[in-house]
Amino acid sequence: MQPSKVDLLQGTLDLMVLRTLVAMGSMHGYGIARRIEQVSGNRVLLNQGTIYASLVRLQQRGSISAAWGTSENNRQAKFYSVTTKGRKQLSEDATHWQRLSSVVGRVLAMPEGEGSR
Repeated sequence: MQPSKVDLLQGTLDLMVLRTLVAMGSMHGYGIARRIEQVSGNRVLLNQGTIYASLVRLQQRGSISAAWGTSENNRQAKFYSVTTKGRKQLSEDATHWQRLSSVVGRVLAMPEGEGSR
């Protein structure tokens, strides 16, 4: 594993995509991927297949919608937006993720040797 990459747990990318769209508004896939990379300090590096698999998944669930538009470099691109269902999903998933990461943090913070007494 390269030190510059972070393994993405299942569902984590979908959560980051939804949060990015809520924060930034309608965006195309390439822009979403670059924004996630930028915010992560380039610790999360996304290829086209990874980001588009997430976008298809989210669109099939009704969490995002898509419409064709013109990108900043004058090319046709699909622009994605969060739906009402997606905002609800984001809220629920973010709460779950924060709880889970708190629990994992507590477990990882256990001092060594406490169970051997």
